[in-house]
Amino acid sequence: MANFFVHPLAVVEEGVKIGEGTRIWHFAHVRKGAKIGKNCNIGKDVYIDVDVEIGNNVKIQNGVSVYHGVKVEDDVFLGPHMTFTNDLYPRAFNQDWEVVPTLVKKGASIGAHATIVCGVTIGEYAMVGAGAVVTKDVPPFGLVYGNPARLKGFVCYCGRKLKEKIGEDEEHVIFKCSHCGRDVKIRKEDYERYLKEKDL
Repeated sequence: MANFFVHPLAVVEEGVKIGEGTRIWHFAHVRKGAKIGKNCNIGKDVYIDVDVEIGNNVKIQNGVSVYHGVKVEDDVFLGPHMTFTNDLYPRAFNQDWEVVPTLVKKGASIGAHATIVCGVTIGEYAMVGAGAVVTKDVPPFGLVYGNPARLKGFVCYCGRKLKEKIGEDEEHVIFKCSHCGRDVKIRKEDYERYLKEKDL
């Protein structure tokens, strides 16, 4: 007996691996070779392409398209109707198109209707704002939004924006979260990028 749930109106092709406790809702389509981890929630009208890898505890909201070449690590949130791409030079008539991979790292969140242009990495616990168009890498804990998306600050593990800078070491600027009290280390090169992009 399956230890996961697939709605009768979902389509799950042969060769898909689904982890314990995962739920796949109506009108979702999961293509062959895809791997979905434990305790995931795959919403209505989600499309998961061939050989896509989804980690554990991932929440994919309604209408999301996760195309071939995308890897999603554990604890990621994909907001309603956001989408990935996988071709930098799309033409309907191309015969030799190349899949360009995209990586979403542990704990990251991507807002509703955001578009992730292929070839980027979304860092650990980063936050991508609703409607953003991401064209370059997002650093760990980075907060990006806009079109094109710019680095506008940093967020805590809990998702709140970090405002209180409490010190630094050789490699990091250290913030304290005013909501949960955790200390978060931001790489100095990422903080310097923020200073350049915050007013763009």
